[in-house]
Amino acid sequence: MHPPGFRNFLLLASSLLFAGLSAVPQSFSPSLRSWPGAACRLSRAESERRCRAPGQPPGAALCHGRGRCDCGVCICHVTEPGMFFGPLCECHEWVCETYDGSTCAGHGKCDCGKCKCDHGWYGDACQYPTHCDLTKKKSNQMCKNSQDIICSNAGTCHCGRCKCDNSDGSGLVYGKFCECDDRECIDDETEEICGGHGKCYCGNCYCKAGWHGDKCEFQCDITPWESKRRCTSPDGKICSNRGTCVCGECTCHDVDPTGDWGDIHGDTCECDERDCRAVYDRYSDDFCSGHGQCNCGRCDCKAGWYGKKCEHPQSCTLSPEESIRKCQGSSDLPCSGRGKCECGKCTCYPPGDRRVYGKTCECDDRRCEDLDGVVCGGHGTCSCGRCICERGWFGKLCQHPRKCNMTEEQSKNLCESADGILCSGKGSCHCGKCICSAEEWYISGEFCDCDDRDCDKHDGLICTGNGICSCGNCECWDGWNGNACEIWLGSEYP
Repeated sequence: MHPPGFRNFLLLASSLLFAGLSAVPQSFSPSLRSWPGAACRLSRAESERRCRAPGQPPGAALCHGRGRCDCGVCICHVTEPGMFFGPLCECHEWVCETYDGSTCAGHGKCDCGKCKCDHGWYGDACQYPTHCDLTKKKSNQMCKNSQDIICSNAGTCHCGRCKCDNSDGSGLVYGKFCECDDRECIDDETEEICGGHGKCYCGNCYCKAGWHGDKCEFQCDITPWESKRRCTSPDGKICSNRGTCVCGECTCHDVDPTGDWGDIHGDTCECDERDCRAVYDRYSDDFCSGHGQCNCGRCDCKAGWYGKKCEHPQSCTLSPEESIRKCQGSSDLPCSGRGKCECGKCTCYPPGDRRVYGKTCECDDRRCEDLDGVVCGGHGTCSCGRCICERGWFGKLCQHPRKCNMTEEQSKNLCESADGILCSGKGSCHCGKCICSAEEWYISGEFCDCDDRDCDKHDGLICTGNGICSCGNCECWDGWNGNACEIWLGSEYP
């Protein structure tokens, strides 16, 4: 038998518990499910109605589009604690107004998207003091932008803080000095921000992929992927990291005031002529120390000068004609098109590669290697770019055995090129493989269909000396690119 006092305590506790439960919102009622994991007692329509904001019609977003509805209760999708909250996920604490980089100017607290200001402060961002101790002169001084204009002529000054002109309540004019005017982003025809194809930040439109223009009003006629491909520079960067890509075309960051291209140019901004100047001054003509010509950021020195920027004079008693004649030897090109001629002497390219040698760089042992780098097919030795084959083997790369197990018809079928001509008419067939003409050194390829004379020349050098010619195309050494391997991608020239 409990004493009367204990019974009174139980009655009081029960009444308090009932009052507490009745204060809980209906959507959080524990009676909606019999136990965790049990079926919901509400119909789907009733469950969704409880998860929808008051006054919203059926089909409207549930939980403000920020969560999922579970038996009439909103479960907010939270990526960071406190980001979305509220019975209907209606609160987002990051949408409160900021001033000078601080939420609620540091003078209030963010409560479900609105600033609750501390005592003595007011404004959407709690940025204005209720009492001002500043003189008008001092106040105006604090409101001036970098051009000494008070509130950028787009607002009024209140105690050293700008109040921007937003009489229509749009909030499009903002910033510490009202310097941002997003009205500049409104399309005149559609009256949409950035034409509905981008976002506006401080009066400038940043367009979605496939759109461009001051207000994102123009659509590209190519896909974003094709645009990116066209703008990719030889080093794999978009516009060489020196420009912006718009519809497959690069706009380089440096443009000469006259309207012509400036020091940074090229289809993908790959050329930077500042590298040709001894001391950079964009308005001077001091290219290559005045002793050469700048070609895509690389100095091509005049006769008698050398160095990365043609800064060093050469002491040479030979005339340019005599120098070239000495470098030619029996070749049509100076240094056989594989080196640089300086005062009658050849410097073979690439520097330090022992496979290219000779007084006029006439020996190129790279010609003895196949695509896998095997010298003379493993069946001979290389001498000045020509294979000396072992017994039982022959061919330019000692790739053909003298004995063949094929019939003549089988052999010819394997030697026919796509046009049906045997070895392209420039070689003979042996055991199913073409043997290209030994007299015509420039003919190569599986079907003798390649003509290495088609390789681009630059400054009289095949592949500018920075690569090897393979089937009429230049294969450049590491660090070089371009049709003629004339573009250096490194930070310093070798």
